[in-house]
Amino acid sequence: MSEDLAAKVQELIDSTINPAVAGHGGFVQLMEVKDNKVYIQMGGGCQGCGAADVTLKAGIERLIKEELPEIEEVLDSTDHASGTNPYYTPAK
Repeated sequence: MSEDLAAKVQELIDSTINPAVAGHGGFVQLMEVKDNKVYIQMGGGCQGCGAADVTLKAGIERLIKEELPEIEEVLDSTDHASGTNPYYTPAK
């Protein structure tokens, strides 16, 4: 993992992404940066949320790729099935 790239991703998560998802009781945690792919986990209100995919692609991935064009993809490694308090309940 490129430590420098991981540090830049972590800075974006801390400064921009987490404050945005905190309004829904959620948070994002960086797991790994490998081969220009970012692996994250979502927690709190994001874990199990029906809109987590939209947040990931339209929010988190878009922002990270805008700021760090070398990132090819952001992948969610969250176990959404174990979410206990999702902000939006997934559709049945």
